[in-house]
Amino acid sequence: MPIQAVEPRRLYRQIADQLRQLIDAGEFAVGDRLPTERELADQLGISRPTVREALIALEVEGRIRIRVGSGIYVTEPPRAAATATDTDEGPFELLRAREFIEGAIAAEAALHVQPADIELLDDVLGRMEDTSHPTKVTIALDREFHTTVAGILGNAVLVRFIGELFDQRMNPYFELLSSYFENRDSWRAAAAEHRAVRDAIAARDAERAKTAMQEHLRLSQLRFSRNFGERSAAREVAE
Repeated sequence: MPIQAVEPRRLYRQIADQLRQLIDAGEFAVGDRLPTERELADQLGISRPTVREALIALEVEGRIRIRVGSGIYVTEPPRAAATATDTDEGPFELLRAREFIEGAIAAEAALHVQPADIELLDDVLGRMEDTSHPTKVTIALDREFHTTVAGILGNAVLVRFIGELFDQRMNPYFELLSSYFENRDSWRAAAAEHRAVRDAIAARDAERAKTAMQEHLRLSQLRFSRNFGERSAAREVAE
């Protein structure tokens, strides 16, 4: 048998496994409320975003139900539990990677931008401002903005890479996270952040463009980091 490299499981998956085992062992019965996100982070000695990714993974599997403003409850496991491959990165891991990579791309774009590139960015931003969120259309526009910034460098590999990075958010984990925290207000905030990136690139200010892009993706992480104990405007609209 050929020897295969062993890859360490991502931390949030290890936490999800531990919580699942506790539920299966009867430590938490169906209907029981789990400790809060903050309590779990303190008990496990890890960050709250990691706990959040683990909880989202368990909700995707149907093992828990997160009720914003109420708590995290154990549910009856489905007959065929949903699972995800170990190659699925967590939402926060993805956003941190994008913050680093796209910040560098925005800085370089500011040094190579042409008037035609600004026209393309303005076209995307104009269509963004005419829509509400969350919809498939707005997500597509968000993707188009980021790939258009990459396109300023005239490198098809970078455009494809940024598109593929963005597309990794099209998974059950990110969709659940978005359902809790993305709403019309968050979309307006993101649109304004996109505008700041555009303005910095148009001014040919590389450092400002880098900062604006990194700030946008950092704020995206913060929007997804609100306490589950806070009532979500997105849920209020849906209820």
